[in-house]
Amino acid sequence: MRTALIEARKPGVRIAPGTDGGTGARRAPGPRLRSAARIATLSQREQVLGDTHPDTLASRNNLACAYRVTKKVDWAVPLFEATLAQREQVLGDTHPDTLRSRNNLARAYRTAGDLRRAIPLHETTVTQYEQVLGDTHPDTLSSRNNLARAYEAAGDLKRAMPLYEATLAQYEQVLGDTHPDTLSSRNNLACAYLAAGNLERAVPLLETTLAQCERVLGNTHPDTLNSRKNLTCARQEAKAAQKENPTGATGPHQPPPTV
Repeated sequence: MRTALIEARKPGVRIAPGTDGGTGARRAPGPRLRSAARIATLSQREQVLGDTHPDTLASRNNLACAYRVTKKVDWAVPLFEATLAQREQVLGDTHPDTLRSRNNLARAYRTAGDLRRAIPLHETTVTQYEQVLGDTHPDTLSSRNNLARAYEAAGDLKRAMPLYEATLAQYEQVLGDTHPDTLSSRNNLACAYLAAGNLERAVPLLETTLAQCERVLGNTHPDTLNSRKNLTCARQEAKAAQKENPTGATGPHQPPPTV
């Protein structure tokens, strides 16, 4: 739920399948202007500080993030790759900034649909975060959430679901029940339940998430709007399922959601 995309720490708010994910809020003054500003900043830092100064590398990472957000993945990926290689050389393989670059590159691979490269890189990054920063550091939790999303994108819900559930439990313990990152993690788990067709868990968890988003973030915050869309989608699917099966027989009983 963080507004900054500088190092891509936030878990990321999922949009449930079938809803409109085109809410461009949080990108003021606009993605194109922001990309242009970051290009200018990067050029100046290269001239003044040199090509591998940590601040130059940070600017290069920021520009790649802007490209990814604006769907220019073909531009983002090589820039993330170059930044990661330079951070490994300058800062070392396990420096926190290097780990963030690795996480950002894995996310860009996932955005590009290149799960063959995204998943192992996410797995490596999670392991390194656990070793360097600890099991419950916010960056570790964010990286773990990103790995769960990659598993889900690959259709591997057997690995994604328990990872989402464990990550949410840790967010609740570390950051609190209503921290924006916890709300985002809860939304992601609910969307995974929805993707798995587990409406008995998805709907109540989305209802809880929406109520908390409204209370913590406000009624018109972009994450609140996304949560509301996800709940609407889940309720529509539940209504359609009820029409198809009016007797209410749902097969194997599903336990109540873990929140």
